[in-house]
Amino acid sequence: MVNQWVVMAALALVVGGVLYAASDKERNIKGEWSNGLQWGYLLMMVGVFGLLAAMMSFTAVLLIFVLFTGVIWVWHKLTSKWAPEVSERISDDNHFRDYMSGFFPIILLVFVLRTFIAEPFQIPSSSMRPGLVVGDFILVKKSSYGIRVPILNTVLIPTGQVERGDVVVFNYPEDNSINYIKRAIGVPGDVVEYRNKTLFVNGEEVEAKSEGLYHYQENTPFGLQEVQADQYEERLNGREYQTLRINGNPAFSPSHVRANFAYRENCDYSRDGSWFRCKVPEGNYFVLGDNRDASEDSRYWGFVDDKLLVGKAFFIWLNFSDRSRIGTSIK
Repeated sequence: MVNQWVVMAALALVVGGVLYAASDKERNIKGEWSNGLQWGYLLMMVGVFGLLAAMMSFTAVLLIFVLFTGVIWVWHKLTSKWAPEVSERISDDNHFRDYMSGFFPIILLVFVLRTFIAEPFQIPSSSMRPGLVVGDFILVKKSSYGIRVPILNTVLIPTGQVERGDVVVFNYPEDNSINYIKRAIGVPGDVVEYRNKTLFVNGEEVEAKSEGLYHYQENTPFGLQEVQADQYEERLNGREYQTLRINGNPAFSPSHVRANFAYRENCDYSRDGSWFRCKVPEGNYFVLGDNRDASEDSRYWGFVDDKLLVGKAFFIWLNFSDRSRIGTSIK
């Protein structure tokens, strides 16, 4: 998938470059630049953005574009105010300055909205069923766990902390370029235990009420596969949500547990996969997928550092295959 996006970005850059080279660089009688020049700049911007996004985080690319176009926008404003004659002369033939300064307000708005307010994500797997399904487009509130410095992701202004039961989006500890979504089960200092498919937090059993069977289809290399699981309503920290379990499966798969994740010494695992126990270290969280037998989570790769948090999922805003899910709150 990544390669396809890179190819599309490269294609946009090439087509934009061709349009730019072939277009008229003079204003028309209405004082406007040609359509070919406009599309050329737009496609080249999209192409450069896409190629950079394949090498670094989306936020980092946005910040680069904000700074680049912002400098040109400031230059435009300053010359217009302090040297209007120079600015007018430059504006007559400087299409580069016009377009770059014109892009700045739009890019800045996207950067502010996406970095500090809300960010869209798409659910890629069934690990959070039944609450979240493949194809859900969700919104994540970025300020739930503090206003953070872009890229560094350190808290600048505290606004709240992760609570047990929150559905959180974070950077995958083993590859920070990938975003994961799971439910926070343990906060710093908690002892999380999963024994014979029963969850305990600080020695107290998490209430789970059976709600019957749940069926869904899963894409596999061999085609669609019908999956049947037992559905439960769990109650944690005053919150009620649904989870899935498959009878006969162990609490975890011992062969999938990493040998060297951070604070590995805080966890004990049974050899047969029937139970594990972890104490959550300071500045970290323990997360699980709601679809307990179809989720790679803290059982296997360890804790989520606070610096990896992206935000709190709160709303499903789109699902092409099931429109009834649109507008659903995430609990």
